[in-house]
Amino acid sequence: MRNKLIELVEASQLRTDFPEFRVGDNVRVHVRIREGGKERIQIFEGLVISKKESGTRETFTVRKISFGIGVNRTFPLHSPLISAIEVVRSNKVRRAKLYYMKNRAGKSARLKEIKR
Repeated sequence: MRNKLIELVEASQLRTDFPEFRVGDNVRVHVRIREGGKERIQIFEGLVISKKESGTRETFTVRKISFGIGVNRTFPLHSPLISAIEVVRSNKVRRAKLYYMKNRAGKSARLKEIKR
């Protein structure tokens, strides 16, 4: 059971400008990157393999294959460094965590698309 005061403070920090996405969706995450004095947007596109926690601590993990190497990146959902999230494709999955996709390649890594 959580403290009501903590929930009240966290409620002001929650972001609601992102689309609804689930585990199994292909998403495009726009992340602000600071290099020196400059700031730019970097796009990370891949499959959402997990969502964890709730409230301001909510995170999601996106996996993509970059030059033949699998890359996992975990993002805090309510971070100010995330400028946008786009859902590219929704897939039918029957698991809450898709860690088994790390061991798959080629045809066995395909997921069936669903229309939303």
